[in-house]
Amino acid sequence: MLEQLEEKAMVQFLSKFDEHPFLIKFQGREYQIGTGTPDFTVNFKSVIPVGELLNSTSIALGEAYMDGKLEIEGNLYNALDHFLGQMGKFSTDEKALKKLIHTSLSKKNQEKEVTSHYDIGNDFYKLWLDDTLNYSCAYFKNPDDSLYQAQVNKVDYILQKLYLKEGMTLLDIGCGWGFLLIEAAKKYKIKGTGITLSHEQYAEFKKRIEEEHLQNYLDVELMDYRDLPKSGKTFDRVVSVGMVEHVGRENYQLFNDCVSQVLNDGGVFLLHFISALKEHPGDAWIKKYIFPGGVVPSLREMVSAMAEDNFHVLDVENLRLHYNKTLLCWEKNFTEHLDEISKMFDQRFIRMWDLYLSACAATFHNGIIDLHQILATKGVNNNLPMVRWY
Repeated sequence: MLEQLEEKAMVQFLSKFDEHPFLIKFQGREYQIGTGTPDFTVNFKSVIPVGELLNSTSIALGEAYMDGKLEIEGNLYNALDHFLGQMGKFSTDEKALKKLIHTSLSKKNQEKEVTSHYDIGNDFYKLWLDDTLNYSCAYFKNPDDSLYQAQVNKVDYILQKLYLKEGMTLLDIGCGWGFLLIEAAKKYKIKGTGITLSHEQYAEFKKRIEEEHLQNYLDVELMDYRDLPKSGKTFDRVVSVGMVEHVGRENYQLFNDCVSQVLNDGGVFLLHFISALKEHPGDAWIKKYIFPGGVVPSLREMVSAMAEDNFHVLDVENLRLHYNKTLLCWEKNFTEHLDEISKMFDQRFIRMWDLYLSACAATFHNGIIDLHQILATKGVNNNLPMVRWY
């Protein structure tokens, strides 16, 4: 009797997600949500208590999928693409989840949060990223571009926007495995510095610098962005790709302050980041399992913070659909390497990671999140070309 009541309550809760029809199956019983032919089917192996769905719809459904208590019949991305456009209807008890949603912004804790994701292992990332080891939105100039070509396109596009000249100094905040700086050194003969909190990325980037014989051009440091001003270094150009999402909403202004303090007057700053239409504390499941402490800025709050440091915005570009396609490429690569990945991690991790890649692809496709590149100068710079496509 109790299970029947819980089943009824679960179905009733899920019935509000009716923009795209889908079918719920549970112990031989079927319930259709919405009208029309179902776009996907969810097979529940056990009931999710409605209290858990109200506490965090995202965590409740995400953990059910991770634990095999919820199966999608058919393509996971297709189901999520139809379902996650309705994330505004999700329930989140922010008071109960306060410690999860609002974590410490101390250097020690943020290093712990960053390394928990990026130090999973270089061998793991090499299985499903391309050879550039770019773990950020690619740029598909042509429909048939491979993931590798699209990542090369992305880096070339960023370097062109920075308007680099031989001998310039370039700082990459959150440099990852270093491909952007390596390309900048090879193609423009700049002097580059990368900073990261990831020990795995640091070790791999140092190795790549030596393999490419670029020791006279590049260096990499384990450093928090907050330590940049006291480093004594200044730069002609600063770039940051997919890093500001880790600094926390309270530190957006501080982040831009630190960039301003190490960027020479007239210097160019390119910020590439996942963004949101409005300010939001973030998804609870993503924070718990994928990006602890991660917060997606809105475009307007980042531009506002830049203005306080006299950054003059030259260009803003949205690459949202490029990230949808990038994530689908990663998910395909991930699926193709399940045999190797299953030797590294258990099935719960594999289901979690597959859910992460597919869900993020769906949220970009539905405009829940965007990907913006902002190009700005510190103060006025009248020496840059007047046209966007320089």
